[in-house]
Amino acid sequence: MLAKFWWGSKNGEIKVHWISWEKLSRSKSSGGMGFRDISEFNKSLLGKQYWCLMECENSLVGRVLKGRYFPRASMDKSSSGCAPSFAWRSILSSLDLIHNRSRWRIDNCKMLPTKDKTTMENNDDEGSIQTVKANTIDELHSLQRKKNVTPRAGSQVDLNTYSREERHKQQLESISASLASLTRETGPKIVKGDPALRSETQRVAHVPHQRITPTIAVSDSALKFTHVLYNLSPAELYEQAIKYEKGSFITSTGALATLSGAKTGRCPKDKRVVKDDLTENDLWWGKGSPNIEMDEHSFMVNRERAVDYLNSLDKVFVNDQFLNWDLENRIKVRIVSARAYHSLFMHNMCIRPTPTELEEFGTPDFTIYNAGQFPCNRYTHYMTSSTSVDINLARKEMVILGTQYAGEMKKGLFSLMHYLMPKRKILSLHSGCNMGKDGDVALFFGLSGTGKTTLSTDHNRYLIGDDEHCWSEDGVSNIEGGCYAKCIDLSREKEPDIWNAIKFGTVVENVVFDDHFREVDYEDKSVTENTRAAYPIEYIPNVKLPCVGPHPKNVILLACDAFGVLPPVSKLSMSQTMYHFISGYTALVAGTEEGIKEPQATFSACFGAAFIMLHPTKYAAMLAEKMQNHGATGWLVNTGWSGGSYGSGNRIKLSYTRKIIDAIHSGSLLKVEYKKTEIFGLEIPTELEGVPSEILDPENTWSDKAAYKETLLKLAGLFKKNFETFTDYKIGEDNKLTEDILAAGPIF
Repeated sequence: MLAKFWWGSKNGEIKVHWISWEKLSRSKSSGGMGFRDISEFNKSLLGKQYWCLMECENSLVGRVLKGRYFPRASMDKSSSGCAPSFAWRSILSSLDLIHNRSRWRIDNCKMLPTKDKTTMENNDDEGSIQTVKANTIDELHSLQRKKNVTPRAGSQVDLNTYSREERHKQQLESISASLASLTRETGPKIVKGDPALRSETQRVAHVPHQRITPTIAVSDSALKFTHVLYNLSPAELYEQAIKYEKGSFITSTGALATLSGAKTGRCPKDKRVVKDDLTENDLWWGKGSPNIEMDEHSFMVNRERAVDYLNSLDKVFVNDQFLNWDLENRIKVRIVSARAYHSLFMHNMCIRPTPTELEEFGTPDFTIYNAGQFPCNRYTHYMTSSTSVDINLARKEMVILGTQYAGEMKKGLFSLMHYLMPKRKILSLHSGCNMGKDGDVALFFGLSGTGKTTLSTDHNRYLIGDDEHCWSEDGVSNIEGGCYAKCIDLSREKEPDIWNAIKFGTVVENVVFDDHFREVDYEDKSVTENTRAAYPIEYIPNVKLPCVGPHPKNVILLACDAFGVLPPVSKLSMSQTMYHFISGYTALVAGTEEGIKEPQATFSACFGAAFIMLHPTKYAAMLAEKMQNHGATGWLVNTGWSGGSYGSGNRIKLSYTRKIIDAIHSGSLLKVEYKKTEIFGLEIPTELEGVPSEILDPENTWSDKAAYKETLLKLAGLFKKNFETFTDYKIGEDNKLTEDILAAGPIF
């Protein structure tokens, strides 16, 4: 047709072609006329069509061709298929041109080959050459995110045991099993990765799970894929939070600031534990107990609600981590959550597995389903609000609905350890722990405001942990891999270690910051007074890694006595240690809570009543046994008032308290003379270097002796009234231990 047009024709006669197409197709500079090679020109146009379809697979034409010829693959992996159309065969004919003869055109207008040696010439004086190993912008971006296929230093991954595909498949099957609900006999279809970064989802084979479940019609959630963001790094979780979670910002120090929603603290009245054959006789139920019962059916209703909500999402975050630095007694936990904030929080608070440990993780010992953005049904039996935090020890599961406060996960796992560890004859403790350079370990028990964090953080000693520990036959170990510190009124001068730990990787909850510079105002209580920071324990400079130590030498019980009648320090007998450990005393002062006008005693069994699962006397008996076996000494240290109650007396100086703690650590406090106080019968030292002798006996500091006696009797009465909750529980042979503990209390 082109020949007829160019050379012309008349009455059906074809004119002579005076010059061949080969010569005509040469450039004018080479003696030709610069005509295009028609065949190659046609292929180039088809190649442009192919390229446009690759870039716009979501166009109408792209979707039609994809559904017909490459539904399970990308376009560059497509084939002609069965009975292809002429248009599709024509487009595929340009593949050789696209793969082997395409070029990049960059801003210096030079052509850049993409197959043999893709280079960009740098026309600077040095004439250096930079290599770009990418064919598309997406490939270039994928090179920016380097795949970490090499284990980190210190890890030794045996890649010969299983192929990477087998290990990947096993991980997905395990996660799918965790997300199985009553509406399906198997878990959802699972793939790894952010759905926003994947153009095509690939199917994964699943192994049926042996569960007795009702047979019902297929649901929408069974037809979709659940994308799993598995053990993401802090940097990846930052990206997810900033991009998808409103209220997430990076502070001036690099921490991730986020909001926990309507709930800014734990909801102990909404916590439930399944009461069944396993727990009915083991757990502490009834008056004074933190364990509020629910039945199996109600738990399964809430579990189904949480799992179905998580499966309805495009993506979920899954953390596989450990509890307890004691390798012989560590617990494997899996946390399934809907927020990057929750995933990063647990990444910091639990022990982070090495690549080898993650490869061999297998089935978790306990699973948390955090669907906190979705409420529970308040009409479900045992529910009293739209919030519910449920633990099922038989199923080894925890379900969270109606609260996004991350501390629920941390303390839920602590409750689990309070149940599991005593069964292994290991004592779980709500305490701080540090170790001297000579290997002497001290435990610090204390409620909020007693100075537990301040006194256990000592730059002359190694920090083992600040909150949760285990005491086994081998010594003490930290349960957690991080710290969860209060931020209200935080300053560099008061708490330099916590201040410096708030950097990249740290989560700060519910804080207020400057809109421009993103500097946090730790004094601002606009959102809540319970502002918190969660960071890896390695962020503390004097931490001992791994977080384990020998048997404790000293057990220090801290009390902030706002009545001003307890001595600054007392040496306790074993029975007294058990009595004050079970009591868990401190005092609230005016201004602490609304309506408080005078000091109010508060008691929390074992210094953590909200988290214990067994009766307090069981933990006390284990503590006494371990202290006796390993020669530990018990101490009661008052960090509160002296010379009168709150409002008339003065707070005991921190410098004096530190001198007392130093004397306990060094052992010098065991070598001084003691005398016994009335009512409480406490052994107090008569002198201590660096501490005025007159304040060691609180009676000496009161000018009004009658008022002192009256206040002392008042506090003693509060102790006795609180202990009535525990008198019915019998421990020890012939109930002797119970009688000894009762005798160690105040006598009047």
